[in-house]
Amino acid sequence: MTSLAMIEAAADRLAGRARRTPLLSSPFIDEIAGRRIFVKPECLQHTGSFKFRGGWSAVSALDPEVRRRGVIAFSSGNHAQGVAYAAKLHGIPCVIIMPSDAPKLKIDNTRAFGAEVVLYDRAREDRDAIGARLAAERGLTLIKPFDEPQVIAGQGTIGLEIAEQAAGEGISAAEVLVPCGGGGLTSGIALALEAKAPGFTVRPCEPEGFDDVARSLAAGTIQRNARLSGSICDAIITPQPGEITFPILKRLCGPGIVVSEEQALDAVTLAFNRLKIVVEPGGAVALAAALFHPDALAGEAVIVVASGGNVDGAMFRAALERQAA
Repeated sequence: MTSLAMIEAAADRLAGRARRTPLLSSPFIDEIAGRRIFVKPECLQHTGSFKFRGGWSAVSALDPEVRRRGVIAFSSGNHAQGVAYAAKLHGIPCVIIMPSDAPKLKIDNTRAFGAEVVLYDRAREDRDAIGARLAAERGLTLIKPFDEPQVIAGQGTIGLEIAEQAAGEGISAAEVLVPCGGGGLTSGIALALEAKAPGFTVRPCEPEGFDDVARSLAAGTIQRNARLSGSICDAIITPQPGEITFPILKRLCGPGIVVSEEQALDAVTLAFNRLKIVVEPGGAVALAAALFHPDALAGEAVIVVASGGNVDGAMFRAALERQAA
């Protein structure tokens, strides 16, 4: 299981590699939300999302001989790019299994990082089975997108930064809203904050129809989504919480918050207009929760993770045109 020591070790390996993203604020955002909002823009991270942290953490932690043979991962795009870039920097082979309906931008970017991309039908094919077969055939090490201790450790470095940056802002108690798919980012941040900022409560945020984490937390047991595709929040769509991540979420997180796709799009627009950052819909669900679900929150300060910015032009235009309409 991931520990604070693993997160701190990952931070040491990421030093000089990952960007230390800031905490952003805007009086306009604060006015809409009715409280102080601070945004951690991981959309500014290498490859456009927090996933580079977990990818580098996992690849750099491998035994050198094992690492030399290469790595394999499955992802709808952001984990793909994070692992592919980490592999490129290490000079090792990389195979990425991606759903055929992933945004073209993410597929193209993954290939541009030098990875071999294998496409599959997520509604009819099992990505885990494909990954296991290719890993065995080629001697590759599988790096899972969230249910992997070293990946969780890498994502947890965001929590270390949040604790330090919040202290600099004089924040001793806050709710930390995190876009949540399988729970690697959310559980990593929660583990770091448990030790470094115990007055903070992490809240997973998800889109309607794909709220498996919120339902799992409410039920106390892992719940699956009825659908596996069909959301504009593709970056955080997973079948269910992870076997490793869910116990952490259950122990450390507050109730989940569920937002509509329309609210996610409006958050994309507000992030662009007021903070001058580009966030994809899945990466904007936590900001949407802060802006449009104030009754679900407590306290005067909320910290929001904007987890990724890999949005294609058509989707970004659709978000901006909602404002114009």
